[in-house]
Amino acid sequence: MEDKANCYKIQGGQPVLGKIKCMGAKNFATKAMLASILAKNSSILYNMPQIGDVEITKLLLESIGVNATWQHDDTLYIDPSNIDSSAVSMPDSRTNRIPILLLSVLIHRFQEVKVPIAGGDAIGKRNIDFHLNALKAFGVDVVEDENSITAKKSSNVKGAHINLPYPSVGATETCIFLSVLAEGTSVITNIAIEPEIISLITMLRFMGAAIFLDVGRNITIHGVSTLSGTKFHIPGDRIEAASFASLACASDGEIEVSGISAEYLGNFLSFYMKVGGGYEFISEDTIKFFRASKLKPICLETDVYPGFSTDWQQPFAVLLTQADGMSIIHETVYENRFSYLKTLNLLGAKTQVTSSCLGSVNCRYKNLDHMHSALIYGKADLTAIDKAIHIPDVRAGLTYIISAILAKGTTYLIDIHNTERGYGNLQKKLKRVNIEIERFYLRD
Repeated sequence: MEDKANCYKIQGGQPVLGKIKCMGAKNFATKAMLASILAKNSSILYNMPQIGDVEITKLLLESIGVNATWQHDDTLYIDPSNIDSSAVSMPDSRTNRIPILLLSVLIHRFQEVKVPIAGGDAIGKRNIDFHLNALKAFGVDVVEDENSITAKKSSNVKGAHINLPYPSVGATETCIFLSVLAEGTSVITNIAIEPEIISLITMLRFMGAAIFLDVGRNITIHGVSTLSGTKFHIPGDRIEAASFASLACASDGEIEVSGISAEYLGNFLSFYMKVGGGYEFISEDTIKFFRASKLKPICLETDVYPGFSTDWQQPFAVLLTQADGMSIIHETVYENRFSYLKTLNLLGAKTQVTSSCLGSVNCRYKNLDHMHSALIYGKADLTAIDKAIHIPDVRAGLTYIISAILAKGTTYLIDIHNTERGYGNLQKKLKRVNIEIERFYLRD
């Protein structure tokens, strides 16, 4: 029977204490599925998260003939040997960014590939020009219409030399997918080097790709004729781990997070300690997070890796509402990622946004009137409101959940599918850290 639950009911103000296991990384899991279908035979992916985006990607692949089967709760078998269609068509594909990446994967198999226009969260334009320009550089013609994008080739994909205008994760993935089976050598400069990109490179190497990561943001790829299937373990989700760390510190509680390596958290740990958070390494993949001292206001700027991740700033903003004084967040990755602050203000936070570049990072949004810097005033006493709160996107959703846990009273969050696209078993996980949360259907 279809699960039609659309609401979380959260009783806030309770002590947060317990253990949580991280799922496999959302931002890599779906890309690993795409990498698998570059092979001539089957692959097995371990530690796969059972989340909405993975299920959508699974359906997309099945629509073109891929056998994608769950073998266990977190093990996905993918056999691409019977792919028989180059036209990807499914309404739900508009809710994630996979279709645009499928162009660069399927064009190696077919002369012509058609995918629906990609969607995504309303956090900024996520311009697809980088992807389309990359396809053209590799000798692929691209035709756009209102509802779809068609890629055509007259011969095999040829290697290319590309300098990305911005180290976009998605554009880097497109270039890698195009390069590994292209004829000749490709050189891509100014690439993204997020941990998920490094995992993708490692997986493709296991499959037989000849990829050389140079000093800086440069990569050289010698195209090969075929790739073979592999077995690969999806690393833990660094965004989820940082979110629960923020919850532990903001609530003055304690959460032991397993399934995550400290190396994937990078400078999050430094900022976390700077604001007053504490952590203890329990084992190589388990970290205990808590509040170590009185919370202090800080200034931080998001940036491409190894900078502070844009996906970390939303839960971290909730943490900063509990600091004593004014903090500043300068968002340099997306131009429209502070809309969630309106909801935090409804709950009692005091924040405001500005178009000024409140930081030192060379920001591409300077003087463009985007509201991409935020002032966060603490300490705020958060309180539930008497109407349900709409969840607009994946990351804002978990931020609202953290806020509801801190707020006194009962909070109702609707459109929870927008959060469950990116986070699995949330209700069970939160109950393990003493959170009163119910999941049910709420009439509009």
